[in-house]
Amino acid sequence: MGEDQSRGGRRARLVNFSAQAGYIFGVDIGATSVDLALADFTGGILSRTDAAANVLDGPPILLDQVKSMMLSMLEEQSIPIEKIRGIGIGVPGPVEFSTGLLISPPIMPGWEAFPIRETFNEVFAQAVVMVDNDVNVMALGELRRGKIKAENCIFIKIGTGIGAGIVCKGKIYRGNIGCAGDVGHICVDYNGPLCHCGNVGCVEAMAAGPAIAAKAMQAAKEGRSAMLLEMMNQRGRDLTARDVAEAAAKGDRPSTAIIQETGKLIGAMLSSVVNFYNPSLILIGGGVSNSGYYLLSSIRRSVLQRSLPLSTQDLRIEYNSLRGDAGIYGAIYLGLDHIFST
Repeated sequence: MGEDQSRGGRRARLVNFSAQAGYIFGVDIGATSVDLALADFTGGILSRTDAAANVLDGPPILLDQVKSMMLSMLEEQSIPIEKIRGIGIGVPGPVEFSTGLLISPPIMPGWEAFPIRETFNEVFAQAVVMVDNDVNVMALGELRRGKIKAENCIFIKIGTGIGAGIVCKGKIYRGNIGCAGDVGHICVDYNGPLCHCGNVGCVEAMAAGPAIAAKAMQAAKEGRSAMLLEMMNQRGRDLTARDVAEAAAKGDRPSTAIIQETGKLIGAMLSSVVNFYNPSLILIGGGVSNSGYYLLSSIRRSVLQRSLPLSTQDLRIEYNSLRGDAGIYGAIYLGLDHIFST
């Protein structure tokens, strides 16, 4: 409490909310996992957990799992259900932000228009429940707790899919109904492979995690990488993008080439975004961003080669500062920001 400076008339009074006046759940749902945090009104995390989960199991099963995790966390912290005032949820699909409904989610069959908000309100009746695309949520996390100090910024997530969170004039820009930033379906090769969206040559079909893994499997089976073949045989499973990053770090040239090609394709897509939007900062996140220097340098090189000189004059391209925590912090602030605005 205290007094602010006068801006004409009586001085405004400054009021702080008690951190324990209520609590927030942040939920970061990925294609194969869920990350959950309980936070106070300052955004400080009191408890956090994660678990394997599969969006292909469908919303009833996965969301029941999340609610059970929430209730266990509340019991451990001795916090009553009615103290939960907000729940922020990030999901890996396009969301109509006003309703919180997923619309034609490519990797989430069975989630179309499922009432996620209402499902959580069945248990947490006092809570404001907000749902947004996971990349918007990650961008929000960086905006509120991380490295984004730029007014105009792009956050790119490279994982099972590819998407962008757009920061415009210091705020998350969602477009008309919430699907701004779906850059994974920008075409980078009109003769490229078929994408699950039905088009060909989408950058997601050629540079996301599954595409990287498929290229690695091909290199192993064709005998172009003895290291990848050895990894596949030793681990008794198909290779992943993480395996490619590990092999590249150990000096495997075919793996390095796959990562560099991935960066080149993503940079080609980003050059169109840079020419159109002229951001001052691009942050790279998601699981594939753990591929290291080769990926980042290839993205930078491709963007600089294909973008107009003026649009890259003050442009920085970096890995996101919060790394794997961007989604969970963003989910917390998504819930927190809307408690007093809805």
